[in-house]
Amino acid sequence: MKKLDKLIIKAFIGPFVATFFITLFVLIMQFFWLWIDDFVGKGLDAGTIFKFIWYQSAALIPLALPLSVLLSSLMTFGNLGESFELVAIKSAGISLLRFMRPLFIVASCIAFGAFLFSNYVIPIANLKSRTLLADIVLAKPAFAIKEGVFFDGIDKFAIKIGKKEANDSIIRDVIVYQSEGRNGLQDNFLVAKDGVMKPSADKRYLDIVFKNGWRYEERGNRGDSSTEYVRLGFKEYKMQMDISAFNFKKSDDSANVNNEKMYNMRQLDVAIDSLSKFTEDISSNFENNMFSNLIILNYKDSVVKGVKLPDSILNFKKNIEIYMNPKKDSVKK
Repeated sequence: MKKLDKLIIKAFIGPFVATFFITLFVLIMQFFWLWIDDFVGKGLDAGTIFKFIWYQSAALIPLALPLSVLLSSLMTFGNLGESFELVAIKSAGISLLRFMRPLFIVASCIAFGAFLFSNYVIPIANLKSRTLLADIVLAKPAFAIKEGVFFDGIDKFAIKIGKKEANDSIIRDVIVYQSEGRNGLQDNFLVAKDGVMKPSADKRYLDIVFKNGWRYEERGNRGDSSTEYVRLGFKEYKMQMDISAFNFKKSDDSANVNNEKMYNMRQLDVAIDSLSKFTEDISSNFENNMFSNLIILNYKDSVVKGVKLPDSILNFKKNIEIYMNPKKDSVKK
């Protein structure tokens, strides 16, 4: 390697590394900008977020590499031209292709490395990031009840709070609508002046102690004469709501393992071969069924081969008319 090659490569490496990480950061921010609504309010820990960023960064590297190579090349030759080094190189009789040759070699090495990375690392990164993204999107929002608004995120419950104290545990003017019974056909209604709300130790349930209120219950089947409507007054009433669905749960990768984006070249070849065999079997079965149902297709080359058609096929139209109009045929006879 000559000094000119070292000069060009050294001038290229710095801008390439800088533009690569800047481009990757911009692409990650663009991704989060599209999915920000599904990440906010999910109660995700820092480890889960950084793990997703790690997987998604690996998946976005094939998009960041071409942009970083382009920008760093422009910056490299721009800096060399600004410092009149390109003028000195040209005045020494060195052609443009000669002093660009080291960058062609470096770009070829980057392309080969990107191919290996896309073949062996990107499928795994896509699988992990897709599974984790599905878990985050499908997770319900973190528990948050606003004042003066009905919150129906809890299964079979709708709760409205008139006012919450600063610690979010003491609540005022509470209304709770509860749907119970088979197919949710029984409605219960609760009104309380105040109460205390706090999650359980394992964060699976929300315990609420209502004070000074009324509970309206419907007992029996709706529309039945035996249905009872009960009103209960209470000084203190305790209710427990299941909020386990609000917790983030990580699922298995097997749900997305059959997606074509998760395959490398060897797995794609196997899948293409399997699809080709499946297509051939479908075509063969269709052709066999077609020939078995339409007998006339067995004699499609009769004119060429001199095969005589049976009378059952020659009189096919007449037989159909007799079958459709049996009375008319009997009258003729």
